[in-house]
Amino acid sequence: MTTSIFFAHLTDTHINVPGKNPLFEMDMTKKLRETFAELGRLSQKPAFVVISGDLTQDGDTEDYRHLRMLLDEEKEKLGVPVYVALGNHDTRSFFREGYLREEPSEESYYYTVMEGGLRLIVLNTQVPGKHAGELDEEQLKWLREELETPAPNGTIIVHHHPVVPTLTPLMDSHLLDNPQDLAAAIAGSDVIGMLSGHIHCNNIGLFQGVPSAAATGVAFGIEPTSNDSMKFVDNSGYNLVLVKKGQMVVHPMAMAGDHKVVFEWKMDAAHAHA
Repeated sequence: MTTSIFFAHLTDTHINVPGKNPLFEMDMTKKLRETFAELGRLSQKPAFVVISGDLTQDGDTEDYRHLRMLLDEEKEKLGVPVYVALGNHDTRSFFREGYLREEPSEESYYYTVMEGGLRLIVLNTQVPGKHAGELDEEQLKWLREELETPAPNGTIIVHHHPVVPTLTPLMDSHLLDNPQDLAAAIAGSDVIGMLSGHIHCNNIGLFQGVPSAAATGVAFGIEPTSNDSMKFVDNSGYNLVLVKKGQMVVHPMAMAGDHKVVFEWKMDAAHAHA
């Protein structure tokens, strides 16, 4: 079966309960709603939406309950499913309790879904307490087993931490720590693309010959200003993705914003928090 599939890739929503510790004095709930409103105005409705981590800023149970309420409302208006991954700002137990409405646990969150013959594999690269990411052997074994059977329209892997080098050493220190293990797991498989977040800017390249695209954050953007500093700016973005004839095509979209610098991160400060 060969068909085209069009969907939206969002990342880094950094939601908090309104009024609680607003990040950079910005309304992340409003930004997320505005992004979904823009998706609703597209001439072609996406088949689904996937959010690649840092769902919340503080990772509290109430933050996840608020996010679940938001996404339930927005996906009903848009009329499409929404899939999520975890990032370094997320907390597994509180996510399970507040978002999934399950018993809290530290169990890693990863899964597979099929959409129109396209297999979406959502991984958990989050390591509690670290900015950089990692895939443990249990998850890698599961991934290898999933990929043993090809999907009709190929596979796209969604994960929070990018695998493609960026423009600066500072950003490169926050990527996936064991990309070689992921490369080995997908070698010879039907993976046609990879989608990530974390770095809050568009970064597109090849990983073992597979296109890999990080998206700008919904909450804010980041501009690498030098090898040892980054500017956090008040803008937003997302990616539109088209899968057609065995290829993944990514179109970055920018939201309106005042581009005000809200924070500057220096190398020493970044490493102190890593």
